[in-house]
Amino acid sequence: MAGRFGEFPARWGRGAIGQSLQEQLARISRSPFGPSEEEVRANVAGEASADAALALHDAELATAEAQPEAPRDLTAAAFFDVDNTMVQGASIVHFARGLAARKYFKSADLVDMAWKQVKFRVTGKENSTDMASGKEKALAFIAGRSTAELAALGEEIYDEIIADKIWPGTRALAQMHLDAGQQVWLVTATPVELAQVIAKRLGLTGALGTVAESVDGKFTGRLVGDILHGLGKAHAVRTLAIREGLNLKRCTAYSDSHNDVPMLTLVGTAVAINPDSDLREVAKNRGWEIRDFRTGRKAARVGVPTALVLGAAGGAVAAVISRRREGGGTR
Repeated sequence: MAGRFGEFPARWGRGAIGQSLQEQLARISRSPFGPSEEEVRANVAGEASADAALALHDAELATAEAQPEAPRDLTAAAFFDVDNTMVQGASIVHFARGLAARKYFKSADLVDMAWKQVKFRVTGKENSTDMASGKEKALAFIAGRSTAELAALGEEIYDEIIADKIWPGTRALAQMHLDAGQQVWLVTATPVELAQVIAKRLGLTGALGTVAESVDGKFTGRLVGDILHGLGKAHAVRTLAIREGLNLKRCTAYSDSHNDVPMLTLVGTAVAINPDSDLREVAKNRGWEIRDFRTGRKAARVGVPTALVLGAAGGAVAAVISRRREGGGTR
């Protein structure tokens, strides 16, 4: 495939990943004042996610029959969490349902995965044992399979299950940003290949997701860094912003989870969508807009529409200034 996609496997090949992590972890052991192992893995995951997102985006553009309209507001973007923000429930569980129906694994595994998601939603906290177990099973499933197979399965299962799970209110917010000429990215712990399918189906710019290592088009059964969540999401957004020339103060982020506070505090405008109790409290304390599509509650009076108007105005002013400079000054 064209664009950055061709560079992705080489940049995050087996040797490069192992060497990068080993070197950074070795530095941690020598210096007690450096970043923790969790932070190193989150940073590696975030950078790999940005690489993969841009690679897949370029590949889509290279194979598209009609080129989409280029963003008119080049320095602003919106970042949407997926599970319970854009999609009702957990996208990985929906995907697992489709795989179980195709006899890829046992229904008992699906029940176990669903139960862990329920516990997470109720407590609002990630259980390290559950995460390790889920990661191990997921990696065991994809090991040796082709990346193309996973993407194809993702498209089938999206059409069968996930399409009906999209929150209309959140989809409308994403469309508002697109209509304002801004990039719109999904940011999720779901594998980047599946996240890209959701983004493509919704007409969004692309997706930042968890990157599984692949060699010669087949998954090795290892992750690049770690699952994309918490600090990893924030690093992925920051990395993408640098590479795309985005001004994070003019960007907007949406999430339902307190775990995404690092990403939400990174941008100029944060919006809590269907928030868990901890995020709702944080949003109230910080004056963030809250939108709850589960109950039909009215949105706060300030928030996205205002941010979009100001963002669009800022982009228009920048464009006018640019044109005047190109024309040799004002008239």
